[in-house]
Amino acid sequence: MDTTYDALPGTGESNIVYVRPVAVLDLPEDMQDEVREQVDGAENLYAVYDSTGERLALVKDRRVAFILARQNDLAPVSVH
Repeated sequence: MDTTYDALPGTGESNIVYVRPVAVLDLPEDMQDEVREQVDGAENLYAVYDSTGERLALVKDRRVAFILARQNDLAPVSVH
């Protein structure tokens, strides 16, 4: 069976979120210094995106990104 479902039945929204690494240098310039201060100078972070590509969260650790998604009843998948 090759049926795919983009959304939960009856909600019209997907509960899948995508976790991918993001370099601090790839963030908008006005965010870079503030982000570095908050994450103790880390050069790479992890972003959580919804199915439309909107960034929902930016965290220091991949594990935290997955935990955050699951705590919000979302199904995280890794994107490389």
